[in-house]
Amino acid sequence: MAPDVFRDRTEAGQELGRRLFQACAGRDVVVLALPRGGVPVGFEVARAFDAPLDVMVVRKLGIPGHAEYAMGAIASGGTCVLNDAVVRELGISSTAVEEVARAEGIELERRERLYRDGRPPPDVRGRTAVLVDDGLATGSTMRVAVRALRALQPARIVVAVPVASAEACELLRSEADNVLCVRTPAPFRAVGLGYQDFSQTSDEEVVALLKRSARQTGSSN
Repeated sequence: MAPDVFRDRTEAGQELGRRLFQACAGRDVVVLALPRGGVPVGFEVARAFDAPLDVMVVRKLGIPGHAEYAMGAIASGGTCVLNDAVVRELGISSTAVEEVARAEGIELERRERLYRDGRPPPDVRGRTAVLVDDGLATGSTMRVAVRALRALQPARIVVAVPVASAEACELLRSEADNVLCVRTPAPFRAVGLGYQDFSQTSDEEVVALLKRSARQTGSSN
């Protein structure tokens, strides 16, 4: 295995947790992971701090016909961020944007119900909120997460990922209070190339990790 490739999300989260502990030691931390792939990473980060783990549900808005290419993202509470340059360049109509946003909104609500199981979102006011994902390509999904979280009045927002493009990290530095990217390979091609095992995380794994973290911290928040 190449030295600049993580074995899996668990190893990536452990390394990220060590880096973050140095940067955020002594703060009142709550870890919010972006499902699904960010949750195994966030689980390890939360363990490093003995901090509560929860989810920040965000859905990427993929361009019609090429769902993996983001034109924006939506988050709980109605926050929506569009990449206007992409929308203009590809000539995507407002109707097409609305259709994608509506479909992704349905999936967002499904995930909120499944992952939270009736629990309210954690109270982040006055705390250091660490937003975690398994990686950043364009940064658009994480950017909408930061904006949605900002409305909940945390003391600080820290974006933390194991691997990212340098451009995405730079973009988020104008949104978050701190950005920690363990590895920024150049040229950057894809998040998955930063992992030996980048298999998909299931809903069942997300729910299990959230429950396990709650038992370990003695808190459901």
